[in-house]
Amino acid sequence: MTIPGSLGTGPVTDDQGRVRAGLNPFSSSPAADEPDRVTGRGRPGAGVALDGGSPARGHRRPALSRAWVRAALGAVLPLALLGVWHAVTTAGLAPAYQLPAPLSVWTAAVDLAERGQLAQYTAISTQRVLLGFVIGGSLGLLVGALVGLSRVAGALLAPTIGAVRAVPSLAWIPLLILWMKIGEESKITLIAIGAFFPVYTTVAAALRHVDPHLVEVGRAYGLRAVSLFSRVQLPAVLPSMVSGLRLALAQSWLFLVAAELIASSMGLGFLLMDSGNNGRIDRLLLAIVLLAVLGKITDSLLGLAEKHLLRRWS
Repeated sequence: MTIPGSLGTGPVTDDQGRVRAGLNPFSSSPAADEPDRVTGRGRPGAGVALDGGSPARGHRRPALSRAWVRAALGAVLPLALLGVWHAVTTAGLAPAYQLPAPLSVWTAAVDLAERGQLAQYTAISTQRVLLGFVIGGSLGLLVGALVGLSRVAGALLAPTIGAVRAVPSLAWIPLLILWMKIGEESKITLIAIGAFFPVYTTVAAALRHVDPHLVEVGRAYGLRAVSLFSRVQLPAVLPSMVSGLRLALAQSWLFLVAAELIASSMGLGFLLMDSGNNGRIDRLLLAIVLLAVLGKITDSLLGLAEKHLLRRWS
């Protein structure tokens, strides 16, 4: 008896003479090149290497996940704006008293650095922003947690805080001068006011929407009050809280200029206003660039802290 497809015989074929790979007992695997009867495509799994290799290339890391790629892309727009600025001033499309050349701004920076004022103004403004941010952000976290966790506190405090939030920053200046006189306290207090509201708003709103099942599980494990907040509710709202902190930090830099209007004689806000009053547009632009750079640096540092916190608590 002869078995079709066995040694010494030809392979099993169909009516048209094509090899039926699945019916040949000595074939190691279905033909990789035989198309599927329904789709017309190759068989699934065809072409898989038997030695542990893979015909497909290894999984590559996305380009945007690399820090240097993101940094390079982030530098494209500032460099393009700098090039346009240089081209406009070189071509004489804007008068120098309205838009000085980038080299003029750099010269103004070197002049202030040689006088010792550039580092001093930058350090003083940064110190004011960080102190106001820490105070305002901490109070915003505490009050936001109280309003978000307690319905009674929310009904009692939320309407008044919402009304105070609508007061413009400049409206606080005469009152702060009257209460705290001219000094660092009034400036830091104004910055703290600006940092308070973003943190308060995001934390209070996030705590109201924490999954109640998480809270019930925490209570089932015996967590109460502070332990329940620190181990269940706070990790649940951590992304929203960090977003509020980053908004608060940006708001602190915005309130800095208003704070340094309070009879200040040093700081980037003072440099900004003094340069505008004296027609030093080069120094004015320098102050704007420094505020932008410092704001970005502090935001990036807070972003690094965010990654650590998310790994630790989330």
